[in-house]
Amino acid sequence: MAGEVTKTLEATLAPPTEGKAVRLRRLLSTYREALHDAFDSGADTMNGVSDVVTPFDLPYQAKAALCSYVPKLRKTYNASELDDEHPIRLTNQAAKFDRDESRHHEICWNVPLPGYGTNFWIPLRINPEQESLWHDLLNEGAKAGQIRLQQNRSSWVLHITVTYSVEEPEMDGDETYIGFDIGESTLITGCALKRNTPTKPMLESGSRARALRKEMFTTLRRLQERDAAEWRIGERFNHYQNALTDIVEKASRKAVEYARQFDDPVIVMEDLSFIRENLDYGEYMNRRLHAWAFARLQGRVEDKATEAGVPVEYVNPRYTSQTCHECGHIGSRNSQAEFECTNDDCHVTEFQADINAAANIASRVDPWGESVPWEPERDDSPRNGSACDSATVYRETSEKYSQMTLAAYSG
Repeated sequence: MAGEVTKTLEATLAPPTEGKAVRLRRLLSTYREALHDAFDSGADTMNGVSDVVTPFDLPYQAKAALCSYVPKLRKTYNASELDDEHPIRLTNQAAKFDRDESRHHEICWNVPLPGYGTNFWIPLRINPEQESLWHDLLNEGAKAGQIRLQQNRSSWVLHITVTYSVEEPEMDGDETYIGFDIGESTLITGCALKRNTPTKPMLESGSRARALRKEMFTTLRRLQERDAAEWRIGERFNHYQNALTDIVEKASRKAVEYARQFDDPVIVMEDLSFIRENLDYGEYMNRRLHAWAFARLQGRVEDKATEAGVPVEYVNPRYTSQTCHECGHIGSRNSQAEFECTNDDCHVTEFQADINAAANIASRVDPWGESVPWEPERDDSPRNGSACDSATVYRETSEKYSQMTLAAYSG
């Protein structure tokens, strides 16, 4: 069965001539003026926005994008004010490209401008890792979505959303569920469940990302306090964002590679809408949670997993970090890295907290296709039929039962 995947392609415009650069800057300035006027007018329908932006000297692809985007600013994003650095948004009607292998820059984009005969072509420096997908787009194997054109200090960057089909793997009931817990101390923790037992966990340290975010916050604050030029602040912000993007890409790639070592893997992650809507960690923790792009890392894991043919499921995250993966008892997490089960009848005492959480995430999947809501009184273990009509087996637990302790997984 085929499914659809959405990705964003990136390309840098080759340095334009002075004439083209002037036209690009004029297009950006007019677009932002129209965006602010439409937003300030309070228009919340496509027709209302159209009335505001029609007089502006913009290509129809930009006006159509504004008519779709502005109503969402209030209704979807609850925006109360606008940032001054919005990119130009264009509909997919602006996705006109030309390819010639004999050129130094193989792919060119037809930049839309208002009026007849005013468009111009400009070469693109594409991301080499996305070359095959660019070719799919030009060969109509991928469908173009919204286009965004952003001016940086020394370049123009084009982003285009594309959708393409992939074959979704079939699930036969004999899958290995791999839970991924995303956090700050440990960026991403993976744990496979074999016979409901945590197996071969992986931990990717979050120290580098945490240090970068702290450094970014401090640096940008100091630049603002010194009334530094906007381009200087933007340059430093882009530097840190690029570094964090690189961390996300590497961590998501390692996560999928980890999952693929198991037979019939299924990746399981938390549905973060529950965190945003239902959980309140206090002002400080909420700020920190939203500061780190959890959903961004999840999205890249899902993208790479889909490309690799690995299914992805989402479950309710409530109490995954506070529940013992073995007995389901609510224990205590006295530190960032340590979980303690307070059930005297459970052989688990101390356990690596992130691995415990990842194991809980994996165990909440219902192989029959229904997400399992967390309820304290119910058993959240996967129902794969393996224990049906079987006799109860007594297992004597040893005081020296091997556990994944803090000493073993202190990274």
